[in-house]
Amino acid sequence: MITLSADDPTPPFEQVRKQLADAIRSGELTAHERLPSIRQLAGDLRVAPGTVARAYQQLEADGLIATGRGRGTTVRETQAVSDAVVASVAQMVESVRGDVGLDALLATVASMWEGRRR
Repeated sequence: MITLSADDPTPPFEQVRKQLADAIRSGELTAHERLPSIRQLAGDLRVAPGTVARAYQQLEADGLIATGRGRGTTVRETQAVSDAVVASVAQMVESVRGDVGLDALLATVASMWEGRRR
């Protein structure tokens, strides 16, 4: 399921985080599905447990997984985006298209989401 590339300049924790996030968002991993323990996945990937722990922490902060004592780590149910949110985002995208690149726009939204920029 998860593969790490030594040739990829992306840090290993980010490779793990991105692959799990993509699997959750695509439906490959479904709600309530149990993920391997930190130690198990770290052993499978031959990385330090802290690498997987950091990826899991970020995924939990992003609302994609939940970790509970005695329950392990599971995929959370994702919420559908409401029509109102889609309409607001579409309006915003149309208003800035041509003035800013997609990467810059996504970085700005991510910063706002994380509360770093107002």
